[in-house]
Amino acid sequence: MLNDHPYYPNVLITCDDLASEIDRNTYVVIEVDLDPDSYDQGHIPGALRWDWKSQLRNNVTSEALDKEAFEALMQSTGISIDTPVVFYGDNNNWFACWAFWLMKLYGHENVWILDGGPRKWFADGHPVSDQATSPRPPSEYRACSPDMSLKATTQDIFESFFNPKTHRLLDVRSAAEYRGNLAGPGPGLEPTCQIAGHIPTAINIPWNLNCNADGTFKSPEELRSLYRSFDIVPELSVITYCAIGERASLSWFVLKHLLEYTVVMNYESSMSRWSCIPNAPIVQGDAA
Repeated sequence: MLNDHPYYPNVLITCDDLASEIDRNTYVVIEVDLDPDSYDQGHIPGALRWDWKSQLRNNVTSEALDKEAFEALMQSTGISIDTPVVFYGDNNNWFACWAFWLMKLYGHENVWILDGGPRKWFADGHPVSDQATSPRPPSEYRACSPDMSLKATTQDIFESFFNPKTHRLLDVRSAAEYRGNLAGPGPGLEPTCQIAGHIPTAINIPWNLNCNADGTFKSPEELRSLYRSFDIVPELSVITYCAIGERASLSWFVLKHLLEYTVVMNYESSMSRWSCIPNAPIVQGDAA
């Protein structure tokens, strides 16, 4: 299994390394896009597709899959507990990071993100297929109990108000969403916030500041400098949120797995949940 990523070999794989392993079927490669139809326009040969709307969340509550549903997804995809999995997707791996977070929530160890996603894969001239990949044989899969230390609750959000020096809220949406000028991120995701604005005490560090122009993640030095400039340091407990949790999972991935902060939680339904709570405080403007 080749993985020579220069910074983060435990959780990221380069396009060159994955391309060298494609014919060996070393990894199960899964594409997870904001627009699931992007897969049909060209994908990594052998890659499977997951639809985030129909497969990666509870369609009634919009929350993450419960343990039984997660196990069913793994079994139907043909993934065993020790299967190496690589995720990638559009928008600099938004929903690929959501899938990674879900896997870690239920204890799957061997999982990576393709650094740069399809943007860099295509730009580097690696092979592309327009043929759907044949399903894998079903597997047996028994997940661990969910690791609740990765998942922020609404109670965690309220507690952060009273102890912001220890617990830091991180709003990863655009500045316009944070200020309350927009209720959603734009095309492809319907506005889900009942009231525009941000959660009190939250600091705004948009998700895209974690990435280079080619879609790859920035170096450890650049990322540490970014977060330290906002006083987000490893000693803090950090909660990431966005509109529904997908962009927040990317910033969660950076803090938890690239910078190795100890306590990082994703508020999975984010502002779509918070804005529906009666009398929950919401701030408009630039002030935290």
